[in-house]
Amino acid sequence: MTDSKLHYRTFIILLLIVTLAFGRLLLPYYGAVFWGAILAISFMPLHRRLLSRLPGRPNLSALLTVLLVLLLVILPLTLLTGSLLQEGSNLYRRVESGELNLGSYFEQIVGALPPSIHGALEQFGLTDLFSIQEKLSAGALQGSKFLASQAVNIGQNTFQFLIGLGIMLYLLFFLLRDGAKLARKIMAVIPLSAEHKQLLIHKFITVVRATLKGNIVVAATQGALGGLIFWILGIEGPLLWGVIMALLSLLPAVGAAIIWLPVAIYFLVTGEYWVGSILILYGVLVIGLVDNILRPLLVGKDTKMPDYVVLISTIGGLTTFGLNGFVIGPLIAALFMAVWDLFPSAAQQQGDA
Repeated sequence: MTDSKLHYRTFIILLLIVTLAFGRLLLPYYGAVFWGAILAISFMPLHRRLLSRLPGRPNLSALLTVLLVLLLVILPLTLLTGSLLQEGSNLYRRVESGELNLGSYFEQIVGALPPSIHGALEQFGLTDLFSIQEKLSAGALQGSKFLASQAVNIGQNTFQFLIGLGIMLYLLFFLLRDGAKLARKIMAVIPLSAEHKQLLIHKFITVVRATLKGNIVVAATQGALGGLIFWILGIEGPLLWGVIMALLSLLPAVGAAIIWLPVAIYFLVTGEYWVGSILILYGVLVIGLVDNILRPLLVGKDTKMPDYVVLISTIGGLTTFGLNGFVIGPLIAALFMAVWDLFPSAAQQQGDA
Protein backbone atom coordinates (compact mmCIF):
# COMPACT_ATOMS: atom_id res chain seq x y z
CA MET A 1 0.00 0.00 0.00
CA THR A 2 1.43 3.34 -1.01
CA ASP A 3 1.84 6.12 1.51
CA SER A 4 -0.77 8.26 -0.25
CA LYS A 5 -3.45 5.53 0.03
CA LEU A 6 -2.56 4.92 3.67
CA HIS A 7 -2.77 8.62 4.42
CA TYR A 8 -6.13 8.88 2.63
CA ARG A 9 -7.66 5.93 4.48
CA THR A 10 -6.35 7.20 7.79
CA PHE A 11 -7.86 10.59 7.03
CA ILE A 12 -11.26 9.00 6.18
CA ILE A 13 -11.24 7.09 9.49
CA LEU A 14 -10.34 10.29 11.35
CA LEU A 15 -13.09 12.15 9.48
CA LEU A 16 -15.69 9.55 10.50
CA ILE A 17 -14.53 9.57 14.13
CA VAL A 18 -14.66 13.35 14.56
CA THR A 19 -17.98 13.53 12.65
CA LEU A 20 -19.57 10.92 14.93
CA ALA A 21 -18.11 12.64 18.00
CA PHE A 22 -19.50 16.00 16.87
CA GLY A 23 -22.89 14.39 16.22
CA ARG A 24 -22.81 12.91 19.72
CA LEU A 25 -22.17 16.39 21.12
CA LEU A 26 -25.23 17.74 19.30
CA LEU A 27 -27.49 14.80 20.21
CA PRO A 28 -28.88 16.27 23.50
CA TYR A 29 -30.08 19.31 21.54
CA TYR A 30 -30.79 17.71 18.20
CA GLY A 31 -34.36 19.08 18.30
CA ALA A 32 -33.09 22.66 18.68
CA VAL A 33 -30.52 22.17 15.90
CA PHE A 34 -33.07 20.47 13.66
CA TRP A 35 -35.70 23.19 14.04
CA GLY A 36 -33.10 25.91 13.67
CA ALA A 37 -32.18 24.45 10.28
CA ILE A 38 -35.81 23.86 9.27
CA LEU A 39 -36.84 27.42 10.18
CA ALA A 40 -33.80 28.82 8.36
CA ILE A 41 -34.78 26.99 5.17
CA SER A 42 -38.41 28.05 5.50
CA PHE A 43 -37.73 31.73 6.24
CA MET A 44 -34.76 32.19 3.89
CA PRO A 45 -36.97 33.84 1.20
CA LEU A 46 -38.14 36.40 3.77
CA HIS A 47 -34.55 37.04 4.84
CA ARG A 48 -33.57 37.63 1.21
CA ARG A 49 -36.41 40.10 0.72
CA LEU A 50 -35.30 42.02 3.79
CA LEU A 51 -31.70 41.91 2.57
CA SER A 52 -32.74 43.40 -0.76
CA ARG A 53 -34.26 46.32 1.15
CA LEU A 54 -31.23 46.53 3.47
CA PRO A 55 -28.29 46.01 1.08
CA GLY A 56 -24.97 45.34 2.74
CA ARG A 57 -26.54 44.68 6.15
CA PRO A 58 -26.89 40.88 6.46
CA ASN A 59 -26.68 40.95 10.28
CA LEU A 60 -29.64 43.32 10.60
CA SER A 61 -31.65 41.38 8.03
CA ALA A 62 -31.03 38.08 9.83
CA LEU A 63 -31.85 39.64 13.20
CA LEU A 64 -35.15 41.07 11.93
CA THR A 65 -36.06 37.67 10.47
CA VAL A 66 -35.32 35.94 13.78
CA LEU A 67 -37.49 38.49 15.62
CA LEU A 68 -40.34 37.86 13.17
CA VAL A 69 -40.01 34.09 13.71
CA LEU A 70 -40.09 34.69 17.46
CA LEU A 71 -43.22 36.86 17.26
CA LEU A 72 -45.13 34.96 14.58
CA VAL A 73 -44.23 31.34 15.38
CA ILE A 74 -42.58 30.71 18.73
CA LEU A 75 -44.54 33.07 20.98
CA PRO A 76 -48.01 31.94 19.74
CA LEU A 77 -46.97 28.28 20.03
CA THR A 78 -45.72 28.83 23.57
CA LEU A 79 -48.98 30.50 24.63
CA LEU A 80 -51.04 27.80 22.93
CA THR A 81 -49.02 25.02 24.58
CA GLY A 82 -49.46 26.59 28.00
CA SER A 83 -53.23 26.86 27.55
CA LEU A 84 -53.42 23.33 26.16
CA LEU A 85 -51.51 21.81 29.07
CA GLN A 86 -53.67 23.69 31.57
CA GLU A 87 -56.82 22.38 29.88
CA GLY A 88 -55.32 18.89 29.83
CA SER A 89 -54.62 19.09 33.56
CA ASN A 90 -58.21 20.13 34.22
CA LEU A 91 -59.45 17.27 32.04
CA TYR A 92 -57.30 14.79 33.96
CA ARG A 93 -58.78 15.92 37.28
CA ARG A 94 -62.33 15.55 35.93
CA VAL A 95 -61.67 12.08 34.47
CA GLU A 96 -59.91 10.89 37.64
CA SER A 97 -62.76 12.11 39.85
CA GLY A 98 -65.35 10.39 37.64
CA GLU A 99 -67.02 13.66 36.67
CA LEU A 100 -66.20 12.92 33.02
CA ASN A 101 -66.74 9.31 31.91
CA LEU A 102 -66.36 8.32 28.26
CA GLY A 103 -67.75 4.89 29.06
CA SER A 104 -71.13 6.37 30.03
CA TYR A 105 -71.24 8.33 26.74
CA PHE A 106 -70.57 5.10 24.85
CA GLU A 107 -73.33 3.35 26.78
CA GLN A 108 -75.77 6.13 25.79
CA ILE A 109 -74.82 5.74 22.12
CA VAL A 110 -75.26 1.95 22.14
CA GLY A 111 -78.53 2.20 24.06
CA ALA A 112 -79.97 4.56 21.44
CA LEU A 113 -79.13 2.27 18.51
CA PRO A 114 -81.95 0.30 16.81
CA PRO A 115 -82.29 -3.48 17.48
CA SER A 116 -80.96 -4.40 14.02
CA ILE A 117 -77.64 -2.73 14.78
CA HIS A 118 -77.51 -4.49 18.15
CA GLY A 119 -77.73 -7.77 16.25
CA ALA A 120 -74.80 -6.77 14.04
CA LEU A 121 -72.77 -5.81 17.11
CA GLU A 122 -73.45 -9.25 18.61
CA GLN A 123 -72.12 -10.94 15.46
CA PHE A 124 -68.86 -9.01 15.75
CA GLY A 125 -68.59 -9.60 19.47
CA LEU A 126 -69.01 -5.93 20.39
CA THR A 127 -71.75 -6.37 22.97
CA ASP A 128 -69.45 -6.50 26.00
CA LEU A 129 -70.28 -2.94 27.01
CA PHE A 130 -68.57 -3.14 30.36
CA SER A 131 -65.23 -4.14 28.82
CA ILE A 132 -65.43 -1.43 26.15
CA GLN A 133 -66.46 1.19 28.71
CA GLU A 134 -63.51 0.26 30.88
CA LYS A 135 -61.10 0.57 27.93
CA LEU A 136 -62.51 3.94 26.91
CA SER A 137 -62.33 5.28 30.45
CA ALA A 138 -58.79 3.94 30.90
CA GLY A 139 -57.72 5.49 27.58
CA ALA A 140 -59.19 8.87 28.51
CA LEU A 141 -57.50 8.73 31.91
CA GLN A 142 -54.15 7.78 30.37
CA GLY A 143 -54.32 10.53 27.74
CA SER A 144 -55.31 13.25 30.18
CA LYS A 145 -52.68 12.01 32.64
CA PHE A 146 -50.05 12.36 29.90
CA LEU A 147 -51.03 15.99 29.30
CA ALA A 148 -50.96 16.70 33.02
CA SER A 149 -47.51 15.08 33.37
CA GLN A 150 -46.22 17.15 30.45
CA ALA A 151 -47.30 20.31 32.26
CA VAL A 152 -45.30 19.20 35.32
CA ASN A 153 -42.27 18.22 33.20
CA ILE A 154 -42.21 21.56 31.39
CA GLY A 155 -42.36 23.37 34.74
CA GLN A 156 -39.46 21.29 36.05
CA ASN A 157 -37.39 21.62 32.85
CA THR A 158 -37.88 25.30 32.15
CA PHE A 159 -34.13 25.94 32.21
CA GLN A 160 -33.49 23.12 29.73
CA PHE A 161 -36.24 24.46 27.48
CA LEU A 162 -34.76 27.97 27.54
CA ILE A 163 -31.31 26.62 26.65
CA GLY A 164 -32.76 24.72 23.69
CA LEU A 165 -34.71 27.78 22.56
CA GLY A 166 -31.59 29.93 22.82
CA ILE A 167 -29.56 27.45 20.77
CA MET A 168 -32.26 27.30 18.10
CA LEU A 169 -32.54 31.09 17.76
CA TYR A 170 -28.75 31.54 17.83
CA LEU A 171 -28.29 28.89 15.13
CA LEU A 172 -31.18 30.34 13.13
CA PHE A 173 -29.48 33.74 13.01
CA PHE A 174 -26.20 32.37 11.63
CA LEU A 175 -27.89 29.97 9.21
CA LEU A 176 -29.89 32.87 7.77
CA ARG A 177 -26.82 35.07 7.51
CA ASP A 178 -24.33 32.46 6.28
CA GLY A 179 -26.65 29.78 4.91
CA ALA A 180 -25.76 30.35 1.25
CA LYS A 181 -22.01 29.99 1.93
CA LEU A 182 -22.58 26.88 4.03
CA ALA A 183 -24.77 25.33 1.33
CA ARG A 184 -22.06 25.89 -1.29
CA LYS A 185 -19.45 24.21 0.94
CA ILE A 186 -21.72 21.22 1.53
CA MET A 187 -22.45 20.94 -2.18
CA ALA A 188 -18.72 21.05 -2.97
CA VAL A 189 -17.82 18.06 -0.73
CA ILE A 190 -20.72 15.79 -1.74
CA PRO A 191 -19.27 13.23 -4.21
CA LEU A 192 -22.12 13.34 -6.73
CA SER A 193 -22.59 14.91 -10.12
CA ALA A 194 -23.68 18.54 -10.18
CA GLU A 195 -27.04 17.57 -11.68
CA HIS A 196 -27.78 15.01 -8.96
CA LYS A 197 -26.69 17.38 -6.19
CA GLN A 198 -28.93 20.13 -7.50
CA LEU A 199 -31.92 17.80 -7.73
CA LEU A 200 -31.47 16.39 -4.21
CA ILE A 201 -30.94 19.81 -2.63
CA HIS A 202 -33.96 21.16 -4.50
CA LYS A 203 -36.06 18.20 -3.33
CA PHE A 204 -34.87 18.65 0.26
CA ILE A 205 -35.70 22.36 0.39
CA THR A 206 -39.02 21.89 -1.42
CA VAL A 207 -40.25 19.19 0.96
CA VAL A 208 -39.20 21.14 4.06
CA ARG A 209 -40.97 24.28 2.91
CA ALA A 210 -43.99 22.35 1.67
CA THR A 211 -44.34 20.53 4.98
CA LEU A 212 -44.20 23.70 7.05
CA LYS A 213 -46.02 26.04 4.69
CA GLY A 214 -48.62 23.53 3.57
CA ASN A 215 -49.17 20.85 6.19
CA ILE A 216 -48.84 23.07 9.24
CA VAL A 217 -51.03 25.87 7.86
CA VAL A 218 -53.68 23.35 6.76
CA ALA A 219 -53.51 21.51 10.10
CA ALA A 220 -53.68 24.76 12.09
CA THR A 221 -56.64 25.97 10.02
CA GLN A 222 -58.56 22.73 10.41
CA GLY A 223 -57.80 22.60 14.12
CA ALA A 224 -58.90 26.22 14.60
CA LEU A 225 -62.13 25.63 12.67
CA GLY A 226 -62.82 22.42 14.59
CA GLY A 227 -62.16 24.09 17.94
CA LEU A 228 -64.37 27.02 16.92
CA ILE A 229 -67.40 24.86 16.10
CA PHE A 230 -66.90 22.88 19.33
CA TRP A 231 -66.88 26.16 21.28
CA ILE A 232 -70.00 27.43 19.48
CA LEU A 233 -71.85 24.17 20.15
CA GLY A 234 -70.82 24.23 23.81
CA ILE A 235 -68.67 21.09 23.68
CA GLU A 236 -66.20 20.93 26.56
CA GLY A 237 -62.47 21.40 25.95
CA PRO A 238 -62.65 23.12 22.54
CA LEU A 239 -58.97 24.12 22.68
CA LEU A 240 -57.84 20.60 23.50
CA TRP A 241 -60.00 19.01 20.80
CA GLY A 242 -58.93 21.68 18.30
CA VAL A 243 -55.25 20.89 18.89
CA ILE A 244 -55.91 17.15 18.58
CA MET A 245 -57.78 17.76 15.31
CA ALA A 246 -54.85 19.86 14.07
CA LEU A 247 -52.40 17.04 14.82
CA LEU A 248 -54.64 14.45 13.18
CA SER A 249 -54.99 16.71 10.14
CA LEU A 250 -51.35 15.96 9.37
CA LEU A 251 -52.52 12.49 8.38
CA PRO A 252 -54.18 12.40 4.96
CA ALA A 253 -57.41 10.47 4.35
CA VAL A 254 -58.39 10.30 8.04
CA GLY A 255 -57.55 13.66 9.60
CA ALA A 256 -59.79 15.67 11.90
CA ALA A 257 -62.87 13.51 11.16
CA ILE A 258 -61.56 11.03 13.75
CA ILE A 259 -62.66 13.57 16.36
CA TRP A 260 -65.65 15.49 15.02
CA LEU A 261 -67.46 12.55 13.39
CA PRO A 262 -67.88 10.41 16.56
CA VAL A 263 -69.04 13.53 18.45
CA ALA A 264 -71.62 14.24 15.73
CA ILE A 265 -72.79 10.62 15.85
CA TYR A 266 -73.17 10.89 19.63
CA PHE A 267 -75.42 13.94 19.26
CA LEU A 268 -77.52 12.23 16.58
CA VAL A 269 -78.13 9.01 18.51
CA THR A 270 -78.90 10.86 21.74
CA GLY A 271 -81.59 13.02 20.14
CA GLU A 272 -79.59 16.22 19.52
CA TYR A 273 -80.41 16.10 15.80
CA TRP A 274 -79.79 19.76 15.03
CA VAL A 275 -76.41 19.85 16.79
CA GLY A 276 -75.30 16.58 15.19
CA SER A 277 -76.44 17.67 11.71
CA ILE A 278 -74.74 21.07 12.03
CA LEU A 279 -71.49 19.42 13.11
CA ILE A 280 -71.56 16.93 10.21
CA LEU A 281 -72.32 19.62 7.62
CA TYR A 282 -69.65 21.90 9.07
CA GLY A 283 -67.12 19.06 9.20
CA VAL A 284 -67.71 18.03 5.58
CA LEU A 285 -68.23 21.43 3.96
CA VAL A 286 -65.83 23.56 5.99
CA ILE A 287 -63.18 21.47 7.78
CA GLY A 288 -63.04 18.81 5.06
CA LEU A 289 -62.69 21.25 2.16
CA VAL A 290 -59.82 23.19 3.74
CA ASP A 291 -57.36 20.48 2.73
CA ASN A 292 -58.59 20.38 -0.86
CA ILE A 293 -58.48 24.17 -1.25
CA LEU A 294 -55.47 25.31 0.79
CA ARG A 295 -52.97 22.50 0.27
CA PRO A 296 -52.70 22.85 -3.55
CA LEU A 297 -52.35 26.62 -3.16
CA LEU A 298 -49.66 26.42 -0.48
CA VAL A 299 -47.77 23.32 -1.52
CA GLY A 300 -48.32 22.96 -5.24
CA LYS A 301 -48.97 19.83 -7.24
CA ASP A 302 -45.32 19.31 -8.21
CA THR A 303 -44.22 18.61 -4.63
CA LYS A 304 -47.13 16.49 -3.47
CA MET A 305 -46.33 12.85 -2.75
CA PRO A 306 -49.01 10.16 -2.93
CA ASP A 307 -51.32 10.28 0.08
CA TYR A 308 -50.43 6.76 1.16
CA VAL A 309 -46.70 7.64 1.19
CA VAL A 310 -47.38 10.78 3.25
CA LEU A 311 -49.58 8.81 5.66
CA ILE A 312 -47.09 5.99 6.22
CA SER A 313 -44.04 8.26 6.42
CA THR A 314 -45.76 10.67 8.81
CA ILE A 315 -46.91 7.92 11.17
CA GLY A 316 -43.50 6.25 10.97
CA GLY A 317 -41.75 9.56 11.59
CA LEU A 318 -43.91 10.39 14.61
CA THR A 319 -43.35 6.90 16.04
CA THR A 320 -39.58 7.00 15.53
CA PHE A 321 -38.67 10.65 16.15
CA GLY A 322 -41.57 11.98 18.22
CA LEU A 323 -43.17 15.29 17.24
CA ASN A 324 -40.19 16.16 15.02
CA GLY A 325 -41.11 13.14 12.91
CA PHE A 326 -43.96 14.86 11.08
CA VAL A 327 -41.22 16.70 9.14
CA ILE A 328 -38.47 14.07 9.25
CA GLY A 329 -40.72 11.23 8.05
CA PRO A 330 -41.98 12.84 4.81
CA LEU A 331 -38.50 14.27 4.21
CA ILE A 332 -36.90 10.82 4.34
CA ALA A 333 -39.66 9.44 2.10
CA ALA A 334 -39.18 12.25 -0.45
CA LEU A 335 -35.40 11.76 -0.55
CA PHE A 336 -35.90 8.00 -0.83
CA MET A 337 -38.10 8.48 -3.89
CA ALA A 338 -35.75 11.09 -5.36
CA VAL A 339 -32.66 8.88 -4.98
CA TRP A 340 -34.40 5.95 -6.63
CA ASP A 341 -35.55 8.22 -9.45
CA LEU A 342 -31.89 9.15 -9.97
CA PHE A 343 -30.67 5.55 -9.87
CA PRO A 344 -31.17 4.73 -13.61
CA SER A 345 -29.19 7.76 -14.77
CA ALA A 346 -26.47 7.11 -12.19
CA ALA A 347 -26.21 3.47 -13.30
CA GLN A 348 -26.01 4.56 -16.94
CA GLN A 349 -23.23 7.04 -16.16
CA GLN A 350 -21.34 4.31 -14.33
CA GLY A 351 -21.75 2.00 -17.32
CA ASP A 352 -20.50 4.66 -19.73
CA ALA A 353 -17.47 5.39 -17.56
